[in-house]
Amino acid sequence: MRKLLVLLHRWVGLFMAVFLAVAGLTGSVIAWEHELDRWLNPGFHRAVPSDAPLLTATEVARRVEAAHPQWQVSFLPLSAPPGQTLVMMVEPRADPATGNPYTLGFDQIAVHPATAQVQGRRTWGEASLARENIVPFLYKLHHTLFLPRAWGVDWAVWFLGAVAMLWTVDCFIALWLSFPRLSAWRKSLRFRWARGGQAINFDLHRSGGVWTWALMLVLAVSSVAMNLHDEVMEPLVNLISRTSPSPFDDRVPRGPAQRAVPPTVDRAAIVERARAEGLRRGWPDPPGFLTYRPAFGLYGVDFYVPGVSRAGLGPPRLYFDGDTGALVGQRVPGEGSAGDLFMRLQFPLHSGRIAGLPGRILVTVLGVAVTVLCVTGVVLWLARRSARRAGRTGRM
Repeated sequence: MRKLLVLLHRWVGLFMAVFLAVAGLTGSVIAWEHELDRWLNPGFHRAVPSDAPLLTATEVARRVEAAHPQWQVSFLPLSAPPGQTLVMMVEPRADPATGNPYTLGFDQIAVHPATAQVQGRRTWGEASLARENIVPFLYKLHHTLFLPRAWGVDWAVWFLGAVAMLWTVDCFIALWLSFPRLSAWRKSLRFRWARGGQAINFDLHRSGGVWTWALMLVLAVSSVAMNLHDEVMEPLVNLISRTSPSPFDDRVPRGPAQRAVPPTVDRAAIVERARAEGLRRGWPDPPGFLTYRPAFGLYGVDFYVPGVSRAGLGPPRLYFDGDTGALVGQRVPGEGSAGDLFMRLQFPLHSGRIAGLPGRILVTVLGVAVTVLCVTGVVLWLARRSARRAGRTGRM
């Protein structure tokens, strides 16, 4: 049995090594994505000094769309920290001549909150190491490895989901192999720094894995949840505790031409309805940002104060129908079934945001630890393969 588990751990580990090392390093960086992006791209994020009074975010978006009728704002922060731009996501509207969406060549813009002037534009996640693209590039690399979408299948989701499932199983195999004898459990927790060489490489791999085991398992399980939410994790959770339906469940995604049609109810009206509903519920925070999902005709409004980092399960969100303005759903931290709570825990746990700043620091350390485990595992395999070959040569 142990020999079989050793083989499984070895070959599963070698298969996952490159992907997990990339995910670990990029995850360490994107734990600080907003801070790093503002540091690298001050011209994109810092508003040009102006004496003009600040506009409401919805008015800024309206003016942007009026000046650029081919654009449709789909992601809108409802305020910005002092001196910062409003960073919006945009989608193309339909070309009246063809009925097809315009080709924009970008999907993210930085807009002055007082003048509604566009200060910068870029394609979020573009495969480029240009200064303005580094952080979005690393974020997309972490989540997709830039695997293509083909034949209607998002291969990145399935592949990384499969890697995450293997990682979850391998966590238990590795723990079993780390304690060959319970009487010698101390050996599985020590680091023989003075020995150096292969001894410390082995200890970094085995003991490092033991010390971080529970946290690695959390990262692995949350990776499954985020990549295979509908396909694997939610069906499994529903076997124990039913999750609440989402407003997306009953809606058939629209085609490209339908998506380009603007909603009937404008965003300013939605924000006011959301604000009134938040006050009625006694929520302390105002509407913080608004999204519009053209494929489903749904608005989402999150309640938080932009620029203020909060620990926990994330902000509450209300969903509104884009054609009627009716409240059609909600996602409120702490409410719902045990299954809802488990599913909502996954991103805050994976990103470390559940614990605020200390959690993000821990995720950075864990990302480096994942890479160390991958590298030391490959080094162990190479050393043992070299030793086996040397042994066979010596017997010839």
